[in-house]
Amino acid sequence: MEPNPQLFDEFHPNFNVPPTTRIAAVAQDSQGARKLGRFKWGLVPNWAKDTSGSARCINARSETVLEKPSFRTSVPAKRCIIPMDGFYEWQTIGVTASSPPKPKQPVYVTRQDGRPLAVAGLWASWRDRSLGDSAPWLHSCCVITTQANDTMSPIHDRMPVVLEAEDWDDWLNVGGGSHVATPIERIIELMIPADPSILIPLWVSTGVNAVRNNHPDLIAPIKIGE
Repeated sequence: MEPNPQLFDEFHPNFNVPPTTRIAAVAQDSQGARKLGRFKWGLVPNWAKDTSGSARCINARSETVLEKPSFRTSVPAKRCIIPMDGFYEWQTIGVTASSPPKPKQPVYVTRQDGRPLAVAGLWASWRDRSLGDSAPWLHSCCVITTQANDTMSPIHDRMPVVLEAEDWDDWLNVGGGSHVATPIERIIELMIPADPSILIPLWVSTGVNAVRNNHPDLIAPIKIGE
């Protein structure tokens, strides 16, 4: 992962991020330096023949991440933090046995205290080996999910692993330079649901259902029926 001085100029507010989009993430390189990089959202393991499976690897379940071939080699050596203001989930509201099916309502989930979320992720580097050593590297990432906490469970049975500031160093520290890598036992301890009081879910417009829509109004809270 190479440093990019122009990186901050390349990122703009994005209110509707679909899979395979290039997103920002922080990772630690082999010398122990922390760097902000651009990653394709949808992990491509280094052994993949091509990138066609990327969209299926946007999330990794914490319970099986050490077992799945796509993710297990990244856990000890390629962890990252994905910064974001919030994320969307979709909730089914007001459905009974006799009612007709209703579209799911988008919910924007953010921090109660207004600070950005630091979401645990994994990353990998891949290149097309058929092109030889001159082929460019593709850096990609995924979000680690865990079981929903009490705040999220009425909306969805899963949620991203949200890291608090005091845990960032442990998560990012994969060794390198003078750093000693965080033990895997500690990493497993971090992949747990966030305290329910940290997050607040807000109903938002169904405009987010269309990827072409990308503006601040998408995260503006609404009352159901608006």
